[in-house]
Amino acid sequence: MARMRTAVMAAAALIAAPAPVTLGGSVAFAAPATPTAVTTAAEVGTVVQNGGPLVVPAGEEGAVTLRFTASLPAGVRGPVTGALHLSTKLFEIAGNSPVSENVIRSTCSVNGVAYGACRWNMPFMHDTQDADPPSLDLPTVTAAGTLAYTVTLDADVTADALVDKEARVELKDSTGAVVAQGTVGLDFVPGTPPPGQRGTVHARDKSGVLWRYEATGDVARPFAARKRVGGGWNAYTAVAPVTSATADGRGDLVARDKAGVLWYYAGTGKPSAPFAPRQRVGGGWNAYTALVGVGDGSLVARDKSGVLWRYEPGYRGPFEPRQRVGGGWNTYNTLTMAGYWDGVLGRDKDGVLWKYDRAGSIPGPPFEARLRVGGGWNTYTAIAGAAELGRDGISDLVARDRAGKLWLYQGVRKTLPDWRHSFVPGPTRTLVGGGWNTYNLIF
Repeated sequence: MARMRTAVMAAAALIAAPAPVTLGGSVAFAAPATPTAVTTAAEVGTVVQNGGPLVVPAGEEGAVTLRFTASLPAGVRGPVTGALHLSTKLFEIAGNSPVSENVIRSTCSVNGVAYGACRWNMPFMHDTQDADPPSLDLPTVTAAGTLAYTVTLDADVTADALVDKEARVELKDSTGAVVAQGTVGLDFVPGTPPPGQRGTVHARDKSGVLWRYEATGDVARPFAARKRVGGGWNAYTAVAPVTSATADGRGDLVARDKAGVLWYYAGTGKPSAPFAPRQRVGGGWNAYTALVGVGDGSLVARDKSGVLWRYEPGYRGPFEPRQRVGGGWNTYNTLTMAGYWDGVLGRDKDGVLWKYDRAGSIPGPPFEARLRVGGGWNTYTAIAGAAELGRDGISDLVARDRAGKLWLYQGVRKTLPDWRHSFVPGPTRTLVGGGWNTYNLIF
């Protein structure tokens, strides 16, 4: 709640400047000869929502209208400013705000007078920096005993900001003192995120056909019907995405054939044909027992002795010459990309899952110190990190058990002791469905 200060408003012109008098620790003015209406900190008006909590449907269904009425104390003079404040803060995702300036479009009117478009403020938090929650600037108006506000909310399909069940309305006078306040109810039903904000999981069946599962944005029904990418993928002994695949047909991958030649498939941005014709990277890649993309276009590869090597994106080809990361990586029997620029996940022989966040330092170490996610992951025969499969902007993970059931683990934000944060698979899982044992590769 904003700070409330004593506000002194004159109902009529003062004849002479009165002397200040101390009243209960606050400062007021001695009453002039002409009676004056005074608004004090205790005299704060109310805000009442018309019609009860507002249900905001999915963005593609059009705008909805929010109505509320503010009752101001006697003696308040304009101009009166105001704002509608949400409570949920927005976190930076991969260097960008998770919402755009067009996520929510609003118009405002007060007492029947239209004021046109109202501006939304969408600050977002960095790793160690705080920020205010989103807010809507209400029109500046002349004071009146009653101010009836009408606000339209036209939410884009992403509208990550409208996750609150209520918002706070606050009106202030020209001195900045609060003259009315209250809450309004919002029940937002998010729409389908745009394709570029929905992840995709690929799976190769036993006949060598590659299939594409695009996320819906609804974790209760996380994938749309599968789409056929093409046949012939049994030619490869390893396939690894190097950038996160999304439903708009973006995302690059590499594939190693039986002769040890590595091929690069660039994403096209066309969901119906998501990969461009392959490009030859080079031979000798049979020296590696694991290939894993980091999410930013770089690749790490583990050799037979357990040494991990890093291949940064190249300027004249797909990759720069390799750099040694370090040994000991044979402790992991599964390695997978964690998702959006997020690094690598590794499951050790005891079934413990570990997260290596991408450090981004070149030529320094590519990863931060590993972070323990949790145990019990030996129950799964396949694990694959993915771009967001829900609508929260956080990378997720799918895992297949021995019965062929696929499970979804939504990512959560974990704050570390050094004030960094990491996105890791959450503690609860959601069943996607059965029949996934038909695939011999999931990524």
